Amino acid sequence: MADAARITLTGHVQGVGFRPFVYRLALQHELTGYVQNRLGEVAIVACGSPQSLARFKSDLIDKAPPLANPSIASAESVIVDHYESFEIIGSAADENPRIFVPADNFMCDECRQELHDPDDRRYGYEFINCTQCGPRYTIIESLPYDRPNTSMGAFPLCGSCETEYRDPLNRRFHAEPVACPECGPHIDRPIDEIVRELRDGRIVAVKGIGGYHLMCDASSASAVKSLRDRKQRPDKPLAVMFPMRGPDGLEAVREHAALHQSEAELIASPGRPIVLVRKRPDAALADNIAPGLGEIGVFLPYSPLHDLLLERFAGPLVATSGNISGEPVLTENEQVATRLANIADSFLHHDRPIVRPADDPVYRRIASELRPIRIGRGGAPLELELPWAQPEVVLGVGGHMKDTIALAWEDRAVVSPHIGEMDSPRSLDVFEQLVEDLQSLYGVRATRIVADAHPAYTTHRWARKQALPVDTVWHHEAHASAAVAEHGGDASWLVFAWDGVGFGRDGTLWGGEALLGNAGHWRRVASLRTFRPPGGDKAAREPWRSAAALHWECGRKWKDCPDDRGLAQTAWHRGLNSPVTSAAGRLFDAAAALICDLHYGSFEAQGPMVLEAICDGAAEPVPLPLAKDVDGVLRADWEPLLDALCDRGRSAESRAAMFHASMADVILGQALALREEHDFSHVALTGGVFQNRVLSELAMEGLAKAGFTVFLPRVLPCNDAGLSFGQIAELAARNNRSERDG
Repeated sequence: MADAARITLTGHVQGVGFRPFVYRLALQHELTGYVQNRLGEVAIVACGSPQSLARFKSDLIDKAPPLANPSIASAESVIVDHYESFEIIGSAADENPRIFVPADNFMCDECRQELHDPDDRRYGYEFINCTQCGPRYTIIESLPYDRPNTSMGAFPLCGSCETEYRDPLNRRFHAEPVACPECGPHIDRPIDEIVRELRDGRIVAVKGIGGYHLMCDASSASAVKSLRDRKQRPDKPLAVMFPMRGPDGLEAVREHAALHQSEAELIASPGRPIVLVRKRPDAALADNIAPGLGEIGVFLPYSPLHDLLLERFAGPLVATSGNISGEPVLTENEQVATRLANIADSFLHHDRPIVRPADDPVYRRIASELRPIRIGRGGAPLELELPWAQPEVVLGVGGHMKDTIALAWEDRAVVSPHIGEMDSPRSLDVFEQLVEDLQSLYGVRATRIVADAHPAYTTHRWARKQALPVDTVWHHEAHASAAVAEHGGDASWLVFAWDGVGFGRDGTLWGGEALLGNAGHWRRVASLRTFRPPGGDKAAREPWRSAAALHWECGRKWKDCPDDRGLAQTAWHRGLNSPVTSAAGRLFDAAAALICDLHYGSFEAQGPMVLEAICDGAAEPVPLPLAKDVDGVLRADWEPLLDALCDRGRSAESRAAMFHASMADVILGQALALREEHDFSHVALTGGVFQNRVLSELAMEGLAKAGFTVFLPRVLPCNDAGLSFGQIAELAARNNRSERDG
């Protein structure tokens, strides 16, 4: 009698061709038995010689498909009935599923070769895919991941596709989105017609995998200007999609951008993210793609439709999210035709439904690593392991800007794709859809909600309306907990949480904080001197307000202040709509106003981005005094910076470098001073300010030289997109601490 083993595999084994891989591997090792897809797992019973079984188990991991990431959860010897052959049997549910939802991916090399082969039956077919590529998350309606449970269920397979789909030796065996021109989805207009319109300078809304793009000729300044004018996006940088050329597909990108090897690899990866890279001085792109910045966001086509469109256009195209600015990307044909009617000249629709939106992810290289600015299509839902087991199923609803949601149970956490700013009805609709979808897909129901402590946030108000218990987490403590939970360390940490503003424990707007401890137990030990920008929320888009407040706080007059009639200063003196803040982000706004004369911005962080872009070389910092306030918080005083920031005898470039060096010096100075009083060696940097490459690299270099272990998030964005994960991590750590102490 042959030996037999029952093997259970978990991890990324859904939607990646894992069952046919197991089938072929079993035949290769002359095994009998079966493989079965369960909710989130693959179950195998294999019979054969001990040597064959040992090699089989090893190859399950070592030779797994490229998109898979399996792990053996259990393997045991069993006594089973005799099997004549090895089979793939039907999917089954499981009482305790460990589900992993597959992400959307670009075409594999084999599908792309077929797409461009005139003799192939799928030649030029915009929806070609196989088990190793194509849409997943955006078409799944329910699990298990079988065709009837996707938006492809409405497209019955033709005979040829059915044969491929049923053949375990075919690479399209149970490729759930499989289709061909005879039986699958179609676009509603010829690609060549769209190409002619783009060459004529028109703006076209093109439906992709996770939503629509607004596209135009990236070499035409007039086309880009039209898009900016219509979308009311005068300055915010626009992403550019390039045709695939050359051995690695990046030849066209390299004509316009200087790529580091790690950037090149990420751009060409199956997830096809946008990567921020340095623009070449001789780049033949419109100057208004990213005004005032030295970087451009580049990416390659991420669907067969895009690949065909870019190949026939034979040049780069602006491809920005098809939405009303700040809202989630649009997905429905009729809604797009109505809501983008005043922006797009024409539309390219298709009839494959997008079940849920997924905007493009964005990455930037900081301190030698590619770090996310936004997570989305191809990389989300993002699945993480919690260092502290979560006794309940908890929903983290995030903040207000750049929102994501997170779902956690046991030691697992799942973070949604980018939603956007939570101040529009559509954002709330998508938020609520994702809340329901994540719970349905992963087969769990939230028993508790955790939200930002700010009572005015849409997400906070929504949480309070639900029939579940609600916990709150302070904004910067969520930032800190996200960072240390991602790192996975239990050490005592000093975390610098620098951002725009967030509600603080004392009722003021924090944003330049240093927190000591670990998740579940944070103490504010350092901060920045406070000031009061007039105008409340207007300060985020009007940097002059922060610059003026710095002067008024010190009893100085700013001769270039735009407050001609003195209304803002009068309100400031009276304490009207001039909230107290310690936000580092507002200091960067002020510096941009004083150095770059950027008094008004059209998008969040425009001033700091321009300020970073003009930094020129190394600079000596202006030493800023450190002193403890009445609460024992070590504060850095920014006042000595004012003269240097306003010194028109120095170039703007050198003043920008000086400012960044001074802020990095604050971080090092506070860390060194605090180390004399407290026992810690780990320092983390988090919050949107640390998307700034110059600041982060200067701070990390200084801290490392001083002997600290330094961490900057690399899996989740350090901006507010990480808050939802930080909220559930903070709550899990609190519960863990309570159980331990109790």
